[in-house]
Amino acid sequence: MPASLLSTAIRWLGLVLLLNANANAAAAELRLTPCELTGSQNSGRVSADCGTLQVAENPDDPDGKQLDLFVARIPALSPEPAADALTIINGGPGASSVSLYVDLQHAFASVLRERDIVLLDQRGTGRSGALDCPMLESAVDTYAEDLVMQATRQCLEGLENDPRYFTTSVAVKDLEALRQVLGYQQWNLYGVSYGTRVAQHYVRRYPQSVRTLIIDGVVAPEDFLGPDIALNAQRTLDALLDRCSEESGCASAFPRLHQQLETLSVQLKDNPLQLQQADPATGRVTPFEFTYPHLASTLRLLSYAPETASLIPLMISEASEHDNFVPLASQAMRIEKQISGSISFGMHNSVVCTEDVPFYGDLADRWRELDATYLGRDQVQALQTICKVWPSGPLDEDFKQALNSQVPALLLSGEFDPVTPPEYAHRAAAGFDDHLELIARGQGHGVAGRGCMPQVIGDFIATGSLEELETACIERMQPQPFFVDLLGPRP
Repeated sequence: MPASLLSTAIRWLGLVLLLNANANAAAAELRLTPCELTGSQNSGRVSADCGTLQVAENPDDPDGKQLDLFVARIPALSPEPAADALTIINGGPGASSVSLYVDLQHAFASVLRERDIVLLDQRGTGRSGALDCPMLESAVDTYAEDLVMQATRQCLEGLENDPRYFTTSVAVKDLEALRQVLGYQQWNLYGVSYGTRVAQHYVRRYPQSVRTLIIDGVVAPEDFLGPDIALNAQRTLDALLDRCSEESGCASAFPRLHQQLETLSVQLKDNPLQLQQADPATGRVTPFEFTYPHLASTLRLLSYAPETASLIPLMISEASEHDNFVPLASQAMRIEKQISGSISFGMHNSVVCTEDVPFYGDLADRWRELDATYLGRDQVQALQTICKVWPSGPLDEDFKQALNSQVPALLLSGEFDPVTPPEYAHRAAAGFDDHLELIARGQGHGVAGRGCMPQVIGDFIATGSLEELETACIERMQPQPFFVDLLGPRP
């Protein structure tokens, strides 16, 4: 049998690969067999080869408790794929990389022509022993210190794994172990949001293991997340409302948008609404209390993507002018369902309580600034409360230092990103001798699947070089037109 046909047959029958001795001594083998992957909310289908990588929970105790990490590989179309593969790292922290790939598979379709795509659900997420804390989801919606503290302790008591060992400094070791087990010479890394932190720290620890780096919605290594989230969200919302006032169709339809939002906010802070609301998934009408925190979180998460951001002026106007809260309440219910189960809050806490909150310092001089935003200080206070009892984990000594890397890096940002604005990527770019920054006009958080960005990503990975990379098509990207009524944008 020709070598290429034998290689293809082995892929589809499943492959037993012995662990490289320098990887993780606790893992003996990785067996891959055919499987089907699904995306977030159980959407999408992708055929793959799947298996379990066994690693030590505590890397300093290789003979101690073991974790099973879920691995999936989508084979390249070529019978003789490149010696390097693409791997994808999701954000959150706490979200599944497998689900992200299924949701965004079109963005990486061209990569599959010549390269395998390998997915690892980071420890504590997805199918890799997710540290779920459903009791914390509702406790942090409306901040009350005693309730958040109680829910945090309850979550810790219910965990089967030690939450200390779910930090980025540990997770990058898993990714390197996987590369060695599978025998790839190098990774091409794509990370989004918190995943950009993981990807950059992997570059720091294993620079020879990275061929190309793509980071999307960038967090610089020296940054800590929390106090600026409300400020960035406010700037994005203000820019959106200002853009509406500058566009004739939107301005004509909604001439008093800022005033309407202010009136609506005061109304909901004083008197939450008791609604009979149809569930957007089932259509079943149920009681639903629509509160100001619902309004704030809905505005924030709608601003992540241009399609949903284009609905914000209409929703504000419908609620304020016509007492029609159905659009806002429907979106609030939809968002609650999407977040529930998609983020491992325990893993999120392990990361944040090690890598972010300890670096906040004294925030006394920041409260007034945060209180002036529509999100306020609640999120920051909730994180501080959680981290009073949540144990911190391993943190490499150089974790918060700027990079000094020769790996070619493509840094992507959305113009209206409400959580990691383009200036974050600009700070991170200083850590790369060979880099290119791209800002997608009119876009939000995570732009890999937008416009011609899949083509740019595919070309970069194909050549491994930023030189002569065609990016002019990015300039043609535009914001989504605003909905001016329930029928949509004007022609």
